[in-house]
Amino acid sequence: MSVLIDRIGELVTNDPELGEGPLGIVRNAALVLDGDRVAWVGPAGRAPAADERYDADGRAVLPGFVDSHAHLVFAGERAEEFAARMSGRPYSAGGIRTTVAATRAATDDELRAGLRRLVDEMARQGTTTVECKSGYGLTVADEERAVRLAAEIADEVTFLGAHVVPPEYAGDPDAYVRLVTGEMLAACAPHARWVDVFCERGAFDADQTRAVLEAGVRAGLVPRVHAGQLGPGPGVALAVEFGAASADHCTFLTDADVAALAGSETVATLLPGVEFSTRQPYPDARRLIDAGVTVALATDCNPGSCYTSSMPLCIALAVREMRMTLAEAVRAATAGGARALRRTDVGRLGTGARADVQVLDAASHLHLAYRPGVPLVTAVWKSGRRVEGGRAG
Repeated sequence: MSVLIDRIGELVTNDPELGEGPLGIVRNAALVLDGDRVAWVGPAGRAPAADERYDADGRAVLPGFVDSHAHLVFAGERAEEFAARMSGRPYSAGGIRTTVAATRAATDDELRAGLRRLVDEMARQGTTTVECKSGYGLTVADEERAVRLAAEIADEVTFLGAHVVPPEYAGDPDAYVRLVTGEMLAACAPHARWVDVFCERGAFDADQTRAVLEAGVRAGLVPRVHAGQLGPGPGVALAVEFGAASADHCTFLTDADVAALAGSETVATLLPGVEFSTRQPYPDARRLIDAGVTVALATDCNPGSCYTSSMPLCIALAVREMRMTLAEAVRAATAGGARALRRTDVGRLGTGARADVQVLDAASHLHLAYRPGVPLVTAVWKSGRRVEGGRAG
């Protein structure tokens, strides 16, 4: 089944060879989807015929958002913790343990339903590629089921057994690292592509992080690292050393961290929804971009530090609080996320790309920050299938 999306006012392709500026904007454009791929891009008046036609009526069309950092397999919620932070209590990594207890007690069906609900919620807001981490089980059985369930629904799966040290190992965190790098990794690796570590005070130090990443690489997983969320630390340096696809958070960076990222292929994935939800300082995206670092934006959707699934919100925050231009923020939420996942088929709209498309009820991508909080996404296709009520069908 082919679909012609016609009379597009502004088409963001993310390919400067196809259109103007870094977003490769084509005006008065059309797009043909054939199966799960983009088959044709060009001026509306030259579009070939297709089985179906969708009239964009002058609206803006963009690639689907690529959310490269989310924690979606969990039970329960932590609204009271959020309220306490808004009243002045600082954020710390320890709150994760509350979610661990609820997740361990949940059934597979309950966790699966929660994951599906959030992925559908993301789709309604234009997100067509989702990375999902484990990390709320912290036993061999619970981490294995987390990555197994994530693999049923999410596009990319990350093993994050090294999220925090669970209470039963509080007196011997190194023993927990041995569990993560041994039996837990062996159980989880078949369901995951990535290995991640929360390298932070209150979580895992440099030596523990190194041990987890080394074991993950031996098991065939590709590294990613939570780095610099609560303060400067060794996370970025370790991410670059291991050739990680991304260093995520990057809220607190030294000059050496910025230089290391700029000289590497590691993407800095920024998560402004976390700063919104924790009242921490926002990352300095301008500093990173001006140094030549590739930047991605993601939601970090999770029940504790950032319970939003909205990439449009993250774009608006990046523009307002992190000194990004609209073009930079949109590219970071699409092509940047694809780069953080080492994907070339998503985050762009050119011939051969995966047919992931969103239509805004607006004439320009500028409205994503110009009209914050307004549900602008009016139509979505994922892999060439129209998303109905948040689910491709």
